[in-house]
Amino acid sequence: MKKARFERYNRYGLLFIAPFFLAFLVFQLYPIFYTIFLSFTDLKGWSTEASIVGFENYVNLLNNALFLQSIRNTLILWGVNFVPQITLALLLAAWFTNLKLKLKGTGFFKIIFYLPNIITAASVAVLFFALFSFPMGPMNLVLTHLGVLERPFDFFRSVASTRLIVSFIQFWMWYGQTTIVLVSGILSIDQSLFESAMVDGASDAQIFRKITLPLLKPIMLYTLVTSLIGGLQMFDIPFLLTNGNPDNSVNTITMFIYKQAFTGSRNFQIAATASVILLGMSILLSTLLFRFFQEKSKVRGRNG
Repeated sequence: MKKARFERYNRYGLLFIAPFFLAFLVFQLYPIFYTIFLSFTDLKGWSTEASIVGFENYVNLLNNALFLQSIRNTLILWGVNFVPQITLALLLAAWFTNLKLKLKGTGFFKIIFYLPNIITAASVAVLFFALFSFPMGPMNLVLTHLGVLERPFDFFRSVASTRLIVSFIQFWMWYGQTTIVLVSGILSIDQSLFESAMVDGASDAQIFRKITLPLLKPIMLYTLVTSLIGGLQMFDIPFLLTNGNPDNSVNTITMFIYKQAFTGSRNFQIAATASVILLGMSILLSTLLFRFFQEKSKVRGRNG
């Protein structure tokens, strides 16, 4: 009798999770397989008929200079924003959780740091476009008034400055969330370890290097993987700010996919192929990160 009642309750659980699986099958899994299928066809324009062309699209795309440039742009923009982002986030997390400092009002600062993340990308793009506009933008007025610039500078016609602005926006929008994730990871570490190290006379730097960082490795891996995947999918800020210009210097992979699918001759087969390559890059780089962290753990285990 009890077993039958338990099985009946199981059905309610299955009914409860069924909507998620149905939504996943219809809106995620099916589009993935259909995109993979399209990457082997010649579908383009408004045509509804397509022929199988094998790996022709992949060969053409890997010889496409604009696509290869979009890959380089994406990796450059991600690297330039992520390195200072994780550095500052680690520093802030160490300060907020330091038992010696016992900083007050950390909750307020966490809210302030996280605020840029909840502002819409369109608003942020408009704000920074106005700040760095030429010739009468606030940044130009300030820099010329201080004597840093002799004359107004057109930031969005310079490859270097445009990349730096886009990277800074990405850094500014996401460092707060990264900080909160790292603070949560540090707070999950047994506090007695820090207290014991302090009693033994360990410095803050030694505690951070010998205790915090090794035990924070799973959270660091999570941060790296999610940031990498998010970086590979970077779209809104460079698109809204300069539409990939100047000289396609901030034209990312997802922008390339969008322009191939929804502008010009609507090369759906090229967009699908680029999407599959992007998926493969995400899987490959994430796997390499997991392997790297596993190898480091094994080396430290043998040395320890």
